[in-house]
Amino acid sequence: QVHLVESGGGSVQAGGSLRLSCAASGRSFSSNTMGWFRQAPGMEREFVAAISWSGRFTHYADSVKGRITISRDNAKNTVNLQMNSLKPEDTAVYYCAAADSTWLSSTLVVDDDEYTYWGQGTQVTVSS
Repeated sequence: QVHLVESGGGSVQAGGSLRLSCAASGRSFSSNTMGWFRQAPGMEREFVAAISWSGRFTHYADSVKGRITISRDNAKNTVNLQMNSLKPEDTAVYYCAAADSTWLSSTLVVDDDEYTYWGQGTQVTVSS
């Protein structure tokens, strides 16, 4: 059975940092695009960042560019999200997801319909 498990969420003050991790089990995702999405209360789920199977290509939402970095370690079957200079508007449940493609176009990579596997999410709360 395939599982994606997020960890590293928590509460921080504005300007602080958090590092989220996503551990995959049940199969290897070394050939898959991996992404992070988030959902704030009362809002739709939105794209945050994605990384290609090799780590060569990345894509970020405009709202997080320069503050958030996605990385992966295929040997460990993990994907990480380093979040710096956090803002209250970053408060959300963050989800890890895997797509059945090595990489996606800039149009498709932000579409959550392109992702097949999802974690349960980890809460990030940023206070002002």
